[in-house]
Amino acid sequence: MNFILICLIILFASTIRGFAGFGFSATSVSMLAFIMPAIEIVPIILLLEVAVSVFMIPYIWGKINWQLVKLILIGFLVGSPIGIYLLKILEANLTHFFISLIIIFFSIFLIKGYSNRNLNINVIKISVGSIAGVINGLSTLGGLPCALFLLIIGLEAQLIRGTLAALFFLTDGYALIIGFFLEIIDMKSIYRTIPLLLMLPIGVKVGDVFFNKSKEETYKKFVLYFLIIISIFGIIKIFLV
Repeated sequence: MNFILICLIILFASTIRGFAGFGFSATSVSMLAFIMPAIEIVPIILLLEVAVSVFMIPYIWGKINWQLVKLILIGFLVGSPIGIYLLKILEANLTHFFISLIIIFFSIFLIKGYSNRNLNINVIKISVGSIAGVINGLSTLGGLPCALFLLIIGLEAQLIRGTLAALFFLTDGYALIIGFFLEIIDMKSIYRTIPLLLMLPIGVKVGDVFFNKSKEETYKKFVLYFLIIISIFGIIKIFLV
């Protein structure tokens, strides 16, 4: 029964990824946390995250802002070690709580119509990447501020989806390599991941169909409401622990 439920969660998460270009980890971790120990979730999701990025390639190739990816990635690589260090000295749940509140605040702000194309400059892009890296090191929510930033500067839906998918493929690949060296990922986690791989191409395809049928404004509203929901899930999980 648990295996079927896990498969359905992975299918749903990969559909979200196929539609939005991000959100696979946030969705799957938030839902799996209620039925699996966190120590078992992380290596499986890390492997699946890289795999789902590979399945995304045919749908996003040619719709990626590579300059934006490069600059955010530079900041991300700088910020991640800082976030990991801060994780050792800060209270994890409290940090996660405040990050979730900030994401909810800015998402509501954007729903109300806020945008600022003047922020679309290199120094801001690197800064956003650094902040995302710190947040990722602290709470694995690094993708959320990146999505918010791309919405704030008014990027087109296709470019938002493609850029986020490419960015997470690179950052997750980097995390996967570190995971192997730190022995977070072992053969047991690989064996557990293999049957779940079948869910990924199905979910990504369904998500892509929904994306192609949706309007620009529908996509952006979905992303904002998704950010709010996933942040609320994170807060609920904190109080249930």
